[in-house]
Amino acid sequence: MKRLKNKPDGLFFNRQFCDEAQNCCDRRGEITCVISPRGLSVERFGMEERMIKLIASDIDGTLIEESTPDLYPEMEEEIRSLAGRGVLFCAASGRQLSSVRGVFRNVADQICYIVENGAHIHYQGRDLRVTPMEREYVREIVGCLRSLGAGYEFVVSTPEGSLIESKDRKFLDLMTYGYRNRFRRVEDVLKEKAVILKIAVYHEGSIRCLGEKSLIPAWKDRVQVCVAGEEWVDFMDRSVDKGRALSWLQKRFGIRPEETMAFGDNTNDIGLMRAAYYSYAVENAHPEVKAAARFCCPSYREKGVWRTVRERTGCITG
Repeated sequence: MKRLKNKPDGLFFNRQFCDEAQNCCDRRGEITCVISPRGLSVERFGMEERMIKLIASDIDGTLIEESTPDLYPEMEEEIRSLAGRGVLFCAASGRQLSSVRGVFRNVADQICYIVENGAHIHYQGRDLRVTPMEREYVREIVGCLRSLGAGYEFVVSTPEGSLIESKDRKFLDLMTYGYRNRFRRVEDVLKEKAVILKIAVYHEGSIRCLGEKSLIPAWKDRVQVCVAGEEWVDFMDRSVDKGRALSWLQKRFGIRPEETMAFGDNTNDIGLMRAAYYSYAVENAHPEVKAAARFCCPSYREKGVWRTVRERTGCITG
């Protein structure tokens, strides 16, 4: 074992992992990693062994490029390997369930889903938890988003799919071929008698400035509102958060934060960072996410989630 140079907390890795040390830096303590037949084991110096039982990852901007419909083969194989060792992989996204299942279509029944930023939790063909928005707030938010004018499109999410008023072909194509959303175009979303989980507003290029300076300050005391990717701002019930959903799953399956890994890039992933002891911000993450995370790892461009899970799994080979 070698000490990782220039790391004040004294992180230890094997020789192979030292070569990748710049891509995985623990800021808070000394750890070693070991492989066992049961799965991934991470051991903190002087403390009991901690077995990783749950790995949660954001999708867009963390695992794959924003609005990408496909998962790369190496990650699919890693998920199969994790499942075979009793480690549950959870896709944690602001996307709808059908879109996320499409990304993971080759391993769709082997993972758990936190979707709509935590408003919808799904596993093995069943909805474990659904958290709707208050109808009064839905009406107000829809009115607000309609007033933004041309260039701003919004999507209303339900457990069965999305409702969209827009007739903009480019936006509809993005929903169809980019995110592969299941949606229905309607004249007035407020006339639909559906359980509404989330409202998301889109602006091509970036909506971050409007979101952080206007939409979030205006709504943060009544609903959960966050920037979810550079081009989206999401509105959910005030109780909804990816981290709270992950904590709910931990309690459901009897898994501790110390037995959990999480990966994220945007501010709607901060809850994930707080719910998992082994929390990772990808290289391209927002500064607030990096501040909340205990570790860092390479970006999706370098398949950072896969590399990190794989390296942690194979930290010590003998």
